[in-house]
Amino acid sequence: MRATFRTRTEPTEYGLPVALRDMGRDQVRAATARGGKLVRDKIPEIIRAEGLEPVIYTADALEYAARLRDKLQEEVAEFLASDNDPEELADILEVLYALAEQAGTSREQLEKLRAAKADKRGGFRKRIIWTGSRPG
Repeated sequence: MRATFRTRTEPTEYGLPVALRDMGRDQVRAATARGGKLVRDKIPEIIRAEGLEPVIYTADALEYAARLRDKLQEEVAEFLASDNDPEELADILEVLYALAEQAGTSREQLEKLRAAKADKRGGFRKRIIWTGSRPG
């Protein structure tokens, strides 16, 4: 029996997630042609524990890059559709860590970059909305 996962509708261009539009069309088609979606590492074990055999394969580097971006869009959409569910935020963070690792950046380096940017430009706690500039 094949395990199936529901996919969410995402903004698309040429039938593919918008986040992939900067990759060459042929690269994107090849990377996502097999269908399916990126899942957490223990999902196959969980499916097996339910008495099913998952149909899976391991993505190559190009497909992994594309699938991580798909997963980020999926997780952000799930958070936005939720009632500020912190578990959805944790899912987003997990995908961000995977994207950082793929880019050669550790969690610690990512946090240092975030903190440095916050020191230089601030965070978002003050709820400031910019509507433009005028001569001083």
